[in-house]
Amino acid sequence: MSSSTNRVRKPERKGRANPRLAKIHRSYTVEEAAKLFDVHRNTVRHWIKQGLPTNDGKRPTLILGGDLRAFLHFRRVKRKRPCKPGEIYCVRCRVPRRPAGAMADYQPSSVLLGNLIGICPSCDGLMYRSVNIEKIDQVRGDVEVTILAAQLRINEIKPPTVNSDFTRDTASDDEAQPRKRTN
Repeated sequence: MSSSTNRVRKPERKGRANPRLAKIHRSYTVEEAAKLFDVHRNTVRHWIKQGLPTNDGKRPTLILGGDLRAFLHFRRVKRKRPCKPGEIYCVRCRVPRRPAGAMADYQPSSVLLGNLIGICPSCDGLMYRSVNIEKIDQVRGDVEVTILAAQLRINEIKPPTVNSDFTRDTASDDEAQPRKRTN
């Protein structure tokens, strides 16, 4: 048995079909499109019902690659929810919102980048927004931002203290050990 037959296929992230996988000068059947995006055939049929253009109802149903790419790109753009100044995207609610109390913390993750962290007023979950420190005034709007100190990197940490008892003499070690009980 060869080693290639024993390989387990790595599961890919489901939920978002990447429009760039479709070749614009190629035609796809429903099965080929499903295999390309790693979705079920019924998902592609559902896209057709939602408005994905096909070859006028002839069999086999063919989908032009350019139409498939445009359809999936339009769906992706339609779902985007860009944040306005003063808003942070809440993943739980799936909506950009102003943080509770109009307050957020900026936690730096590198020299130029960091995260705005706020609390969602609806679900009380944490909200995060990646921000360049130079553009923080444009992004924060009227939200009060507290800039937290950056966490130390490993090369900035002082060497740890060594807690060893090598300086004690061996005579005191014998006295410090518990004595065996004899019954």
